[in-house]
Amino acid sequence: MYYLIQSNIHSNPDHYKIFEVMDELGLTYETIELNSSIQEIVLTTSRKDIFVYGSVKLARLAKANLDWKPGSYYGGNHTFEVHSVYYKEHLLNYQTDVFKFGESINWAPSESKFIKPSIDAKVFTGRVFTEMKWNDFVLDSLENPKTPMLNPETLVQASKPQKIIKEARIWIVGGQVIAGVYYKFHGNVLFESEVSQEGIDFATAMIQLFNVADAFVMDIGLTGEGWKIIEINCINSAGFYHLNVRILFRALETFYN
Repeated sequence: MYYLIQSNIHSNPDHYKIFEVMDELGLTYETIELNSSIQEIVLTTSRKDIFVYGSVKLARLAKANLDWKPGSYYGGNHTFEVHSVYYKEHLLNYQTDVFKFGESINWAPSESKFIKPSIDAKVFTGRVFTEMKWNDFVLDSLENPKTPMLNPETLVQASKPQKIIKEARIWIVGGQVIAGVYYKFHGNVLFESEVSQEGIDFATAMIQLFNVADAFVMDIGLTGEGWKIIEINCINSAGFYHLNVRILFRALETFYN
């Protein structure tokens, strides 16, 4: 495949590894630097077997090029409205209310809610809010917008906060788990370098229920009720954490070729 990789990614400290792997595996690629003024992607190649990797904006812009295969998986089955039909109670926040960012919502006295974007997880970081903190966040976001993707019409979802013990990112290509990395431990949980087999087995079972895309990322968390899906992410803009990036691109090359 031909890879289009964004060069100015600062939120993912491991992003630079992608260039080392491209060179090591002898893969053909070009880079792109995005800014707020760029609204269309122009390539130096006429090839159509293109895979993009970078920010959410790159994934979104690439989606417009329908003749790129695979191009970008942005949107589609990644949305909660689609995959929740299949994953149901296996989702950490299955019982949830979906509403527009600019809408007022009801709060019980002293209530906390876990609120996150409904469609694009990168619009803002999902977390637990009190009524006051949520109202302040909405007001500040609308008065000082950090991204045009967060506006009064942006869909968000709220649910009851759940206690998570540890969290892992699972990488899936061709309906198979190809790698998994922990990215967060809560409380006094002992560190593990490898995602537990129970976590891998859970993700594998979820793929059998519904395979979101040929390549995607599933974030899972261990709770008091067992493993749950925290969210589904587009692989074209997923952060690596401590992933062995070589494994990912070898799997992509094997599957698509």
